Amino acid sequence: MSEYSLDHYTCAAEARIGQFSRFGSVLGLERIQALLRRLGSPQETLRVIHVAGTNGKGSVCRYIYSVLEEAGYRVGLFTSPYIERFHERIEYDGRCITDEELDACTDRVIACAEAMKAEGQESPTEFEIITAVAMVYFAEKTPDFVILEVGLGGRGDSTNVIAHPLVDIITSISYDHMDRLGNTLAEIAGEKAGIIRPGTPVVSMVSHEDAEDADKVIARTAYQRGCRLYDAARYVPRIERVDCGGSTFSVRIGETEFPHIHISMGGVHQVDNAVCALTAIEILRRSGIIKLNKEALAKGMDRARQNGRFEIFEGHPTVVLDGAHNQEGMESLVTAMDDCFHGRHVLPVLGILKDKAVDAILDKAVWLGGDFIATAPDNVRRLAPGALAEKLRSRGKRCRVIEDAAEAFRTAVEQASDDDVVLVAGSLYLVGRIRSLVKHGA
Repeated sequence: MSEYSLDHYTCAAEARIGQFSRFGSVLGLERIQALLRRLGSPQETLRVIHVAGTNGKGSVCRYIYSVLEEAGYRVGLFTSPYIERFHERIEYDGRCITDEELDACTDRVIACAEAMKAEGQESPTEFEIITAVAMVYFAEKTPDFVILEVGLGGRGDSTNVIAHPLVDIITSISYDHMDRLGNTLAEIAGEKAGIIRPGTPVVSMVSHEDAEDADKVIARTAYQRGCRLYDAARYVPRIERVDCGGSTFSVRIGETEFPHIHISMGGVHQVDNAVCALTAIEILRRSGIIKLNKEALAKGMDRARQNGRFEIFEGHPTVVLDGAHNQEGMESLVTAMDDCFHGRHVLPVLGILKDKAVDAILDKAVWLGGDFIATAPDNVRRLAPGALAEKLRSRGKRCRVIEDAAEAFRTAVEQASDDDVVLVAGSLYLVGRIRSLVKHGA
């Protein structure tokens, strides 16, 4: 299924790509490999940092992207999903792909996809088309580095077509997409570890506590493929400050000390993401692939931002947007809200997709507040707000049902006092819709 409803397309190219949603979301590399061959194998020209994981991979990508830019490199970034505009998925040298560039690359890719279908081959999926568009675009721009965020899983994800990445990163393992990745953390780890290429350095931030052997699966895969594994979870940071403005920490990675690193992304969980990114950066530096001074590193880490991830808009009331959409993400959000807004009244507006582990998410979400508003993300897979409300009520929470997300948000703001916090969470699709309203003063 397409990510958004058909009236949510932000440009003509996105609408054309969206037509491939009818072919579903199917893991496997045969279609994307055939499509890229027709396009001249643009991925083979790219120097790639490949990032998988359940949570945190977008933030890790953003930290590395920001640091490399500060060091003077030309860098491409491919992420998903987007928050407000489709163009956010493909960035180069500090800006998103333009309408004209997106149209031109989409024309090339869809022409090849249609030729495949005309010859009786299986059609590429929507995400495979998007991945191919990014590869074509980056190959034309000839960046120094490209950072690729895995869309789903790893082994069968369409980004997994890079034969020789510079470094493979696995940020975390938790329960999400179990229908396609497996029912245990070990099974999910096996899918994520599918991005590991022979001889490539591997960074893992998979915690050892309650990991159900997920870390061992990654270690075994790295060993079998002749890769050196850097276990970033063993680099314990010394946290010096945590507040709504971010965190400051120091950490030793191998023989290198990183003192007083400040990050602006909120939530103490971002420290782990930052350590994971620093580990990858240190591998690239020590191997001579990049040159980096302390000033560029510090500025890049501080400058990194992720829209819609514990994003705070100060005002009366304060508004917080967070795309937490699985159990681990919601647990991190609860901790971050308590760290930043302890003692303040919070009005949560929740919208969740029905194919998520809804009950596990809500078992954590109930700690966010007492009075909830249940609404619907702008996605065909949304959980009906009435069903969401019933689940919250069964957990002892009061909950209103407001189907339209914009109306739900406005209602929460109108009900809030000046010192309250309105929190929008549960889905990046919901956060994207509300972020547009907040930015435009609505």
